[in-house]
Amino acid sequence: MKRLPSAGERVLQGPGENAGVIDLGEGEAVAFKVESHNHPSAVEAFQGAATGVGGILRDIVAMGARPVALLDGLRFGEPGWGFRRAVAGIGHYGNCVGVPTVGGEAVFDEAYAGNCLVNAMCVGLLPAERVTRAQARGTGNLLVLYGATTGRDGIGGASVLASQELGEGSEEKRPSVQVGDPFTGKKLIEASLELVETGLVESLQDCGAAGLASSLAEMAGGEAGVDVHLDRVPLREDEMEPWEIMISESQERMVAVVRPELREQVEAVLARWELHHSAIGEVTGTGELRAFFDGDTVGEIPAALLTDECPRYEVDQRAAARPAVAVDSVNAEPKDWIYEQYDQLVLSRTVRRPGLDAAVLRLRPSWRGLAVSLDGPPLGERDPFAAGRQAVLDAARNVACAGGEPLALTDCLNFGNPEKPEIGWELAQAIEGIAQAAEALGVPVVSGNVSLYNETDGRAIPPTPVVGCVGLVPDVREVPRGWRPGDRVWLAEGDDVELIGWLWRNAPRLSLAHDVSDGGLAQALAEASTFSGHEFSADVTEAPYGSVVLAGAEKPDWSNLHELGAVS
Repeated sequence: MKRLPSAGERVLQGPGENAGVIDLGEGEAVAFKVESHNHPSAVEAFQGAATGVGGILRDIVAMGARPVALLDGLRFGEPGWGFRRAVAGIGHYGNCVGVPTVGGEAVFDEAYAGNCLVNAMCVGLLPAERVTRAQARGTGNLLVLYGATTGRDGIGGASVLASQELGEGSEEKRPSVQVGDPFTGKKLIEASLELVETGLVESLQDCGAAGLASSLAEMAGGEAGVDVHLDRVPLREDEMEPWEIMISESQERMVAVVRPELREQVEAVLARWELHHSAIGEVTGTGELRAFFDGDTVGEIPAALLTDECPRYEVDQRAAARPAVAVDSVNAEPKDWIYEQYDQLVLSRTVRRPGLDAAVLRLRPSWRGLAVSLDGPPLGERDPFAAGRQAVLDAARNVACAGGEPLALTDCLNFGNPEKPEIGWELAQAIEGIAQAAEALGVPVVSGNVSLYNETDGRAIPPTPVVGCVGLVPDVREVPRGWRPGDRVWLAEGDDVELIGWLWRNAPRLSLAHDVSDGGLAQALAEASTFSGHEFSADVTEAPYGSVVLAGAEKPDWSNLHELGAVS
């Protein structure tokens, strides 16, 4: 993972925290990250997808940012019952919590029939000088757990589901799928932001995979240790064992580091938002994670052994390239029935809705904006290096087509069992592809997630690195909004990186820019026609993957153009 470029003059926070943060200038910053919830969604599609949304929202909140947009990357065998339930779960959580779902992709390929992919990306805004981090600090400071109560739901989500292949009996793992409550999630967002904005917390961390065990281990570090009293955790089930409390993945929970003298003020905020809360421990100077129950020590380990100093090894690699395959499915059919189930306009920032390339959000009160996109590799691509490279270029190209300058990337690496040398090779190759594309574009990778063991009955998914990109739009009033009658239409070809750079600088002078990707030129023109509200067809049917359809009243100054005709 260190192969990925992560530094840059705009980077306020790179990998290692809950999300990456990029400076947007004018005192604003953006926090963003993409994560997976694949195995839970394969076992129980609705709750798996819903809690995937809830988890990524909390990652952004933990940075002190207000979530302003969600994107989702879905890869299923077919648009059947499981897919529809996942879409419903995404819409349910996002709509209830009041954050718009503005983009993403939905791909159908038989290779994902046994192991679907549900990747969720969140984008949030915060003042550039107020980035909140998870690191525990201040010996004697309190650890305050707040949000929902803790139960047995989700126990083993990380170990039983995420770290094992699927197969016969997978439906029996349903109790390991977390159950979400978006209304509590909404209260958690508002309470957390109030605590951050009023300076009442020193650090903030969400409870995700492996629950308190993981969250507290990540908060400890260096000389800072953490003592947790598990008998103080608010429970919703009787007679829970200490280990169950420690690894429960009950949703909608956060941990804050609070100075003792501010405890009453913090509790007053949490009480007003009707959130369960308790001071469950304190920060120490031991560097250890220690757990107590009824006064007895029930667990003790140097925290570094679970994080920076955990065992490391080289994954065996063996080249075993899979040939590209033709994907004959329903991918060419319109996808509006999917994203129309999501609230796209809540929060009143959405300038460009889903449907074509990147969405655009306004950075009120200025006219600046954010272009955001989430993309995976091309349909049928099985070469891991090409998959990683093209996912980066696709995401950046989509942002550029909307008039945004690509600033930074986040990635979600979806692969099979890394203990198999051919999968270890795929993982390394995809990372190299991402790294080379990011270096060529000059943009850092500042956050991400790795999802492994995506196999069913020994059959691995194709290498599927999914990449999110955020870009800065100078003026949202100049975002291309669709071709108009009388506009000329061209096809632009050329070097990927040069074309992306040209696009974001010239998009404001175009009525439309849209890249050719899955489905070729015919589908690109059909999508542009639907988006624009004016039909256009061309005699030319072939076009290179990554070329771009341009439209406008005047001929663009790109060197390699092929005129396709005029919009009637």
